[in-house]
Amino acid sequence: MSIPILNYSFSTQNQRVNGFEYFPGEEQPKIYTTENLPTAIEMDEIIWAAYRQIFSEHQILSSTNEPFLESQLRFNQITVKDFIKGLLLSQAFRNLNYNVNNNYRFVEMCIQRVLGRDIYNERERLAFSVIIGSKGLECFLDTLFNSDEYIENFGDNTVPYQRRRIIAQRSKGETPFNLKTPRLGKEFLMKQMMPQLLWSGPVRKFRPQEQSPKAGDPALFLNMVMDVSSVVEV
Repeated sequence: MSIPILNYSFSTQNQRVNGFEYFPGEEQPKIYTTENLPTAIEMDEIIWAAYRQIFSEHQILSSTNEPFLESQLRFNQITVKDFIKGLLLSQAFRNLNYNVNNNYRFVEMCIQRVLGRDIYNERERLAFSVIIGSKGLECFLDTLFNSDEYIENFGDNTVPYQRRRIIAQRSKGETPFNLKTPRLGKEFLMKQMMPQLLWSGPVRKFRPQEQSPKAGDPALFLNMVMDVSSVVEV
């Protein structure tokens, strides 16, 4: 029996912050969509915007490219929504984001990049973390893509974008969600460290001059010169 999603309320102050569209004097987010039959150049921009939204500029590498998905999108075999989901399920995204974070942090990252907003509260973070733990990653992503929030704001043809400000952005100029530098979770940092060798013997400081020179080493010639000079002085 599957565990139903937990109920949660919009208790955060970010829920009451107006979206970008309510401030006409400020820069509006550019909408990338395939609804108007884009040209080849516009399609390149749509694909780049999708990578930038999901991976962020810090993770866009040759290893994160998905040429097969790109080809399907260019020939209208899949929608933008399918392309976004394909990027999230790719091995590159798993290695860079899913495998190196716990479920709580991963939920926050996906909500920011897929739904274009920050999490409402810890209850929402917990609710989606339960879905990942009980039903798996793909079911969690399907829950986001099939939600009324995603369908009403992005549909099948629009690349997700940051829809709402967060309070820190208005006061401190915080970096948008898709430009934040991804970081490893604390519990995964030690896995990236080089193994440390523990020496149980006596501590002895090594001096380079204590190492015996080998054949062909200039140190041999210097030692010979020093020996000859000492004999001449005597």
